Amino acid sequence: MQILSDALQVPVYDLEAEEPGGNKHFRVYNFEGHPPHHADLLIPHRKDHYLFVLIRQAGGTRQWLDMAPFTLQDNTVYFSAPNQIIVKEGFAKLWATGIAFTDEFLSLQESASLSKLPVIRNPQGGHKLALTESDRQFVEDLLAKINVEYRNPGEWQQRMLGAYLSVLLTYLSRLYVEQYKEKEISADKMLLKSFLSKVNECFRELHEVGEYASLLHISAGHLSEEVKMQSGKPAIKHIHERLTLEARRLLFHTNYSSKEIAFDLGFAEASYFNRFFKRETGQTPAEFRASIREMYH
Repeated sequence: MQILSDALQVPVYDLEAEEPGGNKHFRVYNFEGHPPHHADLLIPHRKDHYLFVLIRQAGGTRQWLDMAPFTLQDNTVYFSAPNQIIVKEGFAKLWATGIAFTDEFLSLQESASLSKLPVIRNPQGGHKLALTESDRQFVEDLLAKINVEYRNPGEWQQRMLGAYLSVLLTYLSRLYVEQYKEKEISADKMLLKSFLSKVNECFRELHEVGEYASLLHISAGHLSEEVKMQSGKPAIKHIHERLTLEARRLLFHTNYSSKEIAFDLGFAEASYFNRFFKRETGQTPAEFRASIREMYH
């Protein structure tokens, strides 16, 4: 398991492909009466991806999410987002199916609005959705379809997985809205939400933490401290990740040149954009475009 960073001394685990050369942005996990891997038991850690798990039977397993303990319940969907702190306290035998996917997988779907769904944005800080019998049957049916598609690579696999995931997240978002009512958000979490909202609005024009601090009427130091405390990542990292995400979308969905994309994203020079993208992703824009189109077409 690769450790990507050491934010707040908590390791961040990437989404490992199931086999060498496999999909690093989408994975399905199935547990049929055996416990998950114990390597990270009792070790606080973060993941760099989303995880949605349907628990059919859990045997009273206890976990922590962002320092809040809970016991896994049967017929319940549990979910976590990138960079939340997770602690697995113990495992009994587990019957469950989990789906893990990255921000990049979401961004490359035809409907980029998936990232705005309530269950992805999670404004109320939830982590579980109780299922009625009809809910369980619907979710089970979708997971069965995803399992079949995941095990049969082919030309249309990525599009089919994206389509099934879109339906699943939309359905779970309806449950989220029904089960989580609006509540008051603490001032520090409101600051993080405001910062991320501003980044989403202004990432093309504003690339520096100080510029966002001015918009929020606070000092750059205070903004950086609060953002890192709440998210586990420096404020500048959020800005860079949003730029990288948009660059990936443009490289995948358009035929714009690197120079055109650079100027669209507010870079003064195409060469600076190329160095920035290589630093953030490990690939040049041209290499990323070639590899991602080979995977999805």
